[in-house]
Amino acid sequence: MVFDRKHYDTLCVSPKASLEEIKKSYRKLALRYHPDKNPNSEDKFKEINHAYEVLSDSKKRRTYDQYGERGYQESSGARFESPMDLFDIIFGSRGSWKKGDVFTRRKGKTAKYYIKVTLEDLFNGVTKEFTISRNIICEICDGIGGHKAVQCDTCKGLGMEIATSNIGLGFVHQSQYQCRKCRGSGEIIDSGHKCKKCNGKQTVKEEKVLEIEVEKGTNSSQQYLFQGEGDHLPSFEPSDIIIRLEALEHAYFKRIGNDLSLKLEISLTESLCGFKRSIQTLDHRNILLQNDPGEIVKPNEIKVVQNEGFPIASNLCKRGTLFILFNIIYPDRLSSEAVQFISAGLPIVPLKAVPHDAVRVAWTLF
Repeated sequence: MVFDRKHYDTLCVSPKASLEEIKKSYRKLALRYHPDKNPNSEDKFKEINHAYEVLSDSKKRRTYDQYGERGYQESSGARFESPMDLFDIIFGSRGSWKKGDVFTRRKGKTAKYYIKVTLEDLFNGVTKEFTISRNIICEICDGIGGHKAVQCDTCKGLGMEIATSNIGLGFVHQSQYQCRKCRGSGEIIDSGHKCKKCNGKQTVKEEKVLEIEVEKGTNSSQQYLFQGEGDHLPSFEPSDIIIRLEALEHAYFKRIGNDLSLKLEISLTESLCGFKRSIQTLDHRNILLQNDPGEIVKPNEIKVVQNEGFPIASNLCKRGTLFILFNIIYPDRLSSEAVQFISAGLPIVPLKAVPHDAVRVAWTLF
């Protein structure tokens, strides 16, 4: 007969339970009452870890059975400073921890997505919704996968596998990684006792809608971090989501930092005699581009319009510059009458002297 049953009751085992039965029950309870899963169960979690600390050590258990908690405390030597010490030892390297630090579980892999936006979206600002599919811990079985779990035969209940590789000169390297069969839990569920909702997978699929606020003047490749909105797997911190903008090409505007460029085609007549063109801006205003008669526009000439570029995110009262590159469309041929008419209106150009022995050659377009 034992002096005190409290620790046995805490772990839901009998005083005659084997070490394997104690370990199995501890695993299940520790996962269920872990503070990351149940923030209000920290005291219960400490109680479970303390009970396991005593009952998993044959000497401490013998003292506890004979004299109870008081006898154990008087005869006990070093104790774990934190219940997480014990949790880490039993469950393997689930996080980055060393004595004196706060235990943190390993974070799941960050998922990256792209969302397409137009140049108008970046110019004016827009709210975008993005739907992701993620894995979350099954609420029915609390991520255990079912009931009547048995020890994983691959990792022998450790939740981790060890790989050994020879690196030469008589040295070997050992690395440990999460057991692929039990996914780090140390237990597996046979087919007859699997959770009906997750079918023993411990997780279920869920769709989540994320809202992205794209501010005016946002960078074309801006990234948005959604912490803890990704997959939430057993024994892992919820992973993060990164969504990156992917700007679509505009029909005629091109963004260069805070500036905009525009290629404008005009005829030879317009380049010589003036023109008026209305351009619709990205915020749907119509601006007038006018070149008065007599103001010549030369091929590949660039004109600038101040404060008609992109909104500057750091100061939305200001905008960049609009650069307009002119492409002059020439006619394929001119009639003799047109040549005479144009020649009469253009400055007289002295003819170049041509040697009498010069021979005309034929040429074609390149």
